[in-house]
Amino acid sequence: MLVEGPVDSKAEADSASLSSAKNGVDSANRNRHMGGGSTSPFAMDNRDPNNLNPHLQVMWDDIVGEPEGLRTPDSCWNCSTKCYDGTRRCCYVFLVVLCGPFLACMSGFSFACITFQQVWCIGPCLRQWKINWATYKRFYEAVTLACCAPLVEVCALLCSRAKVRYQKLPDGDGRDMDEQYFNV
Repeated sequence: MLVEGPVDSKAEADSASLSSAKNGVDSANRNRHMGGGSTSPFAMDNRDPNNLNPHLQVMWDDIVGEPEGLRTPDSCWNCSTKCYDGTRRCCYVFLVVLCGPFLACMSGFSFACITFQQVWCIGPCLRQWKINWATYKRFYEAVTLACCAPLVEVCALLCSRAKVRYQKLPDGDGRDMDEQYFNV
């Protein structure tokens, strides 16, 4: 690209972002054709499609911010930003390369064991308990209806004749009022 006159860094940045966006589209199309679409487990663009880690904010701007009135010199700020980002990336890559496959293998093994336990052990056991307790429930319902229902019905008939009357009590000390107003 030939540019005459003074070079504008913003224009260069815009053209660089435009070309990287085109490359991103090309790589997305290439991934889609190679079986790496956005829904594929091998998608390289979106590594957290279910948003499992929104709490991990580890970018420089998320951690370090200067209050009004204080200002680090620009050269020191830029150097610190680059040191932080470089260290963070290198350390992360080192740990992932060193521990990632082992931890992925252990996680796969652990989730396979949990799935096996749920499908082959706990699921059939719970189904068996539900079947057995459904039978016990019907038995106890029949016993309760046969034995307790007549007693409850008799008590209900006895209490159905009770009448409650609300009235204001006369003002007084209330010592002898209890005998006068409680009648059965």
